[in-house]
Amino acid sequence: MTDIIVPTLGESVTEATVGKWMKAAGDSVAKDEVLVELETDKVAVEVSATEAGTLSEIVAEEGDTVEIGALLGKLGGSNGAVAETPAAAPAPAPAAAPSGGGASVDVLVPSMGESVAEGTIGTFVKQVGDAVSKDETIAEIETDKVALEVPASADGVIAEWLVAEGDGVTPGSVIARITAGAGADVSTAAPAASAKAPAQSAPAATGDRPVAPSVRRISAEAGVDPANIPGTGRDGRATKADAMAYVNIPPKTAAAVPVAAKAPRDIGPREERVRMTRLRQTIARRLKEAQDTAAMLTTFNDVDMTEVMSLRKQYKEAFLEKHGVKLGFMGFFTKAVVSALKEIPAVNAEIDGTDIIYKNFYDVGMAVGTEKGLVVPVIRDCDELSIAGIERELGNLAKKARDGSLTIGDMQGGTFTITNGGVYGSLMSTPILNPPQSGVLGMHRIEQRPVAINGEVKIRPMMYLALSYDHRIVDGKEAVTFLVRVKEALEDPERLLLDV
Repeated sequence: MTDIIVPTLGESVTEATVGKWMKAAGDSVAKDEVLVELETDKVAVEVSATEAGTLSEIVAEEGDTVEIGALLGKLGGSNGAVAETPAAAPAPAPAAAPSGGGASVDVLVPSMGESVAEGTIGTFVKQVGDAVSKDETIAEIETDKVALEVPASADGVIAEWLVAEGDGVTPGSVIARITAGAGADVSTAAPAASAKAPAQSAPAATGDRPVAPSVRRISAEAGVDPANIPGTGRDGRATKADAMAYVNIPPKTAAAVPVAAKAPRDIGPREERVRMTRLRQTIARRLKEAQDTAAMLTTFNDVDMTEVMSLRKQYKEAFLEKHGVKLGFMGFFTKAVVSALKEIPAVNAEIDGTDIIYKNFYDVGMAVGTEKGLVVPVIRDCDELSIAGIERELGNLAKKARDGSLTIGDMQGGTFTITNGGVYGSLMSTPILNPPQSGVLGMHRIEQRPVAINGEVKIRPMMYLALSYDHRIVDGKEAVTFLVRVKEALEDPERLLLDV
């Protein structure tokens, strides 16, 4: 008798609701067949049979709330009635055995970081039949924030993939199996795997098929039939991403032809269709959420960069020689921002329901443009860093962003964001908030402009500053004062040294 238990649901998820049992007590099941679906506040999780047999008992009923490790049901030994036994016997494992054989080792989805409970299979680096070394990357998973590499859990040969590219996965779920210790001469295993792949990734036809709770919920909210949603998941099932894509089709198109209009439009001879990466989808979703959720306003000011530029020119060589990094503008801006945040704490706070959470630390996100999209790595404890320390941390994070090696931890927990459109030539912009933060500072290009100083017209290097803020928590007076404090600190850098 084997216990069916609630698997790990992600670092920040501790309980789930039993959504739907796919099998009834007494039903025969095959190994890896989905038994029950669990709903969390973020994703739907499928619990599969760990071996072939019979579902002898259901302990947790549909609608029950269960914690990680709780007993869901019991699986009895095989009674010979498992229908999928003949299909489960193709030859990948026997083909690998002549080269050394070995036990089957599961490959699990690694932790995706706090508050990230779902990812999407992006690319298979290795195929069935390929020899792998322990810790060698065999697949990539795209999350809301970064791409994660999945390492091999043992030396051996990829025996089977349990998921297809585009499938949603959760931390701790099994996505592949490795025949441990098997050699690399496994060419006969590849055809069997190739035959299996189309069945996993084939588009679903409308009809009678299991529907995930998340898909049912999205369909109900949008008023659509879940059977009409084209599926890209295992066995042709519609995933949460499929449902979101389906219901987000513009209303006119959806109303005109309820089913056919859901298909992608034909492209012209000089067009090409490229699937959005998960990162790009997440950027689009989060930016739209920021507009829909926050009462976002932007206030502007300009700053005379004469003194900062003079300091850079005077000390840039000595600074580089001593600290090993170039003296840029971001160190000055970050210190000016921290000083202003201390005076106007609402800009460093966030709304949580009907409460305001004030943060007495200063983790500043720096928006960095990459080929895959905009990412915002975070420099921690900026109030405790020197200008050199800030420049060094920014350089390290920017390099990791360009190399695609940023981790979830690098981008979590920011309290305020700075974005520099000036590096691309922007003169003026209205930056968008990075939820749940309440403020973002936009820098722009430095331009020589005439300004009046003590009754005389002078040509000075001027930069426009823009502060976008959440008016639900930050009043107009506070926003303007914050931006004035940043301006004052940059026009008189000694203020940063004296903390005045």
